[in-house]
This record gives sequence, C-alpha cells and structure tokens, in this order.
Amino acid sequence: MPDTVGAPDLLRPRGSNQVGMRQFNERVVLQALRVHGSLPKADLARLTGLSAQTIGLITARLEEDQLVVKQSRVRGRIGQPSVPLALNPDGAFAIGIKIGRRGCEWLLIDFAARVREQHALSYAFPDASKLLPAVARHIQQLRDGLGPLASRTAGVGLAAPFQLGGWHRMLGVSQAQSELWNKMDLGAEIQARTDLPVSFARDTAAACVAELVSGRGHDLKSFLYIFVDTFVGGGLVVNSHLHTGVHGNAGALASLPLQPARAGEAGTQLISEASLWELEQGYRSAGLDATAAYDERALQPPFASATQAWLTRAAPALAHAIASGTAVLDLGHVVMDGSMSRALLDALLAQTRVALERCNWEGLWRPQLHGGKAGARASALGGAMLPLHASFAPDHDVFLKAA
Repeated sequence: MPDTVGAPDLLRPRGSNQVGMRQFNERVVLQALRVHGSLPKADLARLTGLSAQTIGLITARLEEDQLVVKQSRVRGRIGQPSVPLALNPDGAFAIGIKIGRRGCEWLLIDFAARVREQHALSYAFPDASKLLPAVARHIQQLRDGLGPLASRTAGVGLAAPFQLGGWHRMLGVSQAQSELWNKMDLGAEIQARTDLPVSFARDTAAACVAELVSGRGHDLKSFLYIFVDTFVGGGLVVNSHLHTGVHGNAGALASLPLQPARAGEAGTQLISEASLWELEQGYRSAGLDATAAYDERALQPPFASATQAWLTRAAPALAHAIASGTAVLDLGHVVMDGSMSRALLDALLAQTRVALERCNWEGLWRPQLHGGKAGARASALGGAMLPLHASFAPDHDVFLKAA
C-alpha cells in the first residue's frame, strides 16, 4: 500500500536543476552514517565515492538542516585530528504503530532509530469502534510530546496483518467481526485520523525491516525471517532488500502446509503448531493465565509444563518450515524472533536446532539459525522506520521491493 500523503520536505529544496541529484547525494551520506555510525568526512568520501569537496558541501547543508552533528575531535592519529559526523537524534522523528490480534503498540523513534516513548494496549480481540479513536489519540499525544520539535515528525508507519480477522474460528471471533476487519482499508482509516503521511506494511514484514536495519541485517545480506507472535509469520530478505512478492505476502509462513493435502481435508498449517495462540490454549486448558505466553512466567511453574508441551510441537514444525524454505530458496541463514520473552525464544531456538538435526538434508545445505535482535516490539519499530526511510534514504523502495 503506497503512502497516501506526500512525505514532509525535511530535506529543503535547493532551487536548481540539479536538486534531484543533490538530494540523492544527501540521502546517500545520511544512509552511510545510519549504517556505519559516526564518520569523518574523509571516510564518508571513501564510502560514498563522492569527492571531498562534494562531501564538504553536503555535510554543511545537512548541519544547517540539523540532520547531522559534529562530534568531539579524534586525536592520536597521523595527520590532522578528524571530526566525526553523526546523525542528529533530534533531526527527525517517526511514529510506529503495530495493530495486532492481542494488542496495539505505539512507538516514537528519533532520527537515530532510538525509541523515545512507547505506549501499549492489550485486548482479547480489537474492537474497531474503540481502537481506531485510541490510535488517533496516541498519535497526537506522541507528537505533542515533542513540543517545538513536533514539526520534524516524518510520518506514521502502520504494521498490521493483511487479514486481521483471518482464522476467526480458531480465535473464537464472530464472522461479522472477522469481515469488518478483513474488508477495512486500515491504512486509509488511520490516514483519515492524522495529517501525517501514513505508510503501511504487513506486521511481520515490518518486523523484518527492523531486523534488517537495526539487527542481524548488519551482518547477514539474505535470510528467511520468522516471527512467532499470536500467529506465526515471516519475511524474506534478499541482498539486503525486503522481498515482498507479487501480493506483498512473501514469507507468509502461517499458511505453510505441514503435510500433503488429502481429499476432503484442508491440511494442517504451521499456524496450528507454532503460534503463541496454541500456547495460550495450553494455559487455558490448565486453568492458567493465557497472557503468560508473552512474558517471563512462561518458563516458570505452574506454566512450565504446558510451555514444554508447546515447544515439543512447535520446534519440529518450525524446522519443517525452515527445511521447506531452504529447498525453494537455497537459504544460508534463518533469523527467528517473537513477541515472547527472550528466555522462551532461546528455548525455542535450542529445540528448533535439535529438530533441524533430525531433518533430511540430503541434496540441501543446512542454513544457520540465529536469534533476532529486535525483540517483541519489532513490528512497531519496523513500522516507524518506514516513514524515516521514505523521507531520507536514497532508494525509496529498498524495504518494499516487489517481484
């Protein structure tokens, strides 16, 4: 879904027929600082391929626009002391929203992608008449909290499932509730409630963006991404670009079949074995609080036995998904993260690695399985990165490449 409103002009027009190239070069410099951290001008010239004179002009403009700041001189090297430049955290801001089946999150991040403020709301299943006004209130509250810097808000990034009302029978949600969400243009609904530009991404694709920009993506150029949430999902990174597929649904692992289809049967999907929804049901059956699936209680008594039973089912199912993905994509790496506690994620990673040992890898190269770094707030964080990228990155589509 494209942005419905143009991004604010936080890089000022320069008033010449070379405006486009100047802005592109400015974005290249900003991207170099985002990826590599603080750098002196000489290193910026080397990394970008721009001349020292051009780098001097660009960095002067970016300083004037308060997008970069000078840091303390570095001494002790041969030659003149160097002055590193870094992104100015107050140079721009963005708001990320994750609307999920169990809760909603709002994040305010700065230009250095650091979380400045965070709000959260939990529910059994979202009520549109209550949630949409709450989304608008929190957007305005986060923006107002910036005071005089509010004008430097680049936009809102929204992360949500394509079909929030999907699998309604499994969730115990009525057909009417399901259809309301499935027919809703959620991006348009949020856009109608704010004057900031709104960008939309599938929730697990947004989580994959967060991992690509601020997590394992710094070291891994291509990987299958798995995010275990209320429902399990994922994304696909190819050559440091998020690959979304023809319908924007690449990495939709929830629907991955776990067995061949048989006549008259729909067949089991990954969602029914490796989602936290299934862990919730285990707790409910034991008379326990289902929300423990998302916090540190999951591996503690009296929850631990139900958690172990879920791990015993989820790990082989995830290993099957990884092997299937490898057969199609020739993967070198898989990154797994989720909205559970880090301790439960570590346990899931350990048991999935054991299950991978039991898979038949004949004719395949087994990929390495890594834990994600973005954590439970990955979807909201990735959503917030979308408007910053749209306003400041050299390649507008780098996170949203279609086939």
